[in-house]
Amino acid sequence: MFLKQLSIFIENRVGALTDATGILADKGIDIRAFSIADTNDFGIMRIIVDDCDLAADVLKANGYVVNITTVISVETDNKPGSFHNVLNLLSEAGVFVEYGYAFVSPNAGKAQFILKVSDDKAAEKALAQV
Repeated sequence: MFLKQLSIFIENRVGALTDATGILADKGIDIRAFSIADTNDFGIMRIIVDDCDLAADVLKANGYVVNITTVISVETDNKPGSFHNVLNLLSEAGVFVEYGYAFVSPNAGKAQFILKVSDDKAAEKALAQV
């Protein structure tokens, strides 16, 4: 399944994440997945939300630099080797994984992988059997 992901440039300071997530919370926007990467000068907060366009608009209106990217979401059984199988299918299809993040739902026994890939269509075709 393809999803829209927001990438937001965040200052490296205490409270910066709180400021950005507070803006979203005030507008009733639900954050469904979250990842942060840092550099020396800033961080990149990557989020999946329930209303991508509204989230981008309100963050931009508050001075944030925001990019919208298409990512693919893959659900597998939560067992050893599941992620390897996903990566193997992508590799065999010639698809490069640029970055990703994951979470597990212990109650459902499922793992969810969010991946930014080099070729969305090839990834979708390769992962149709997962």
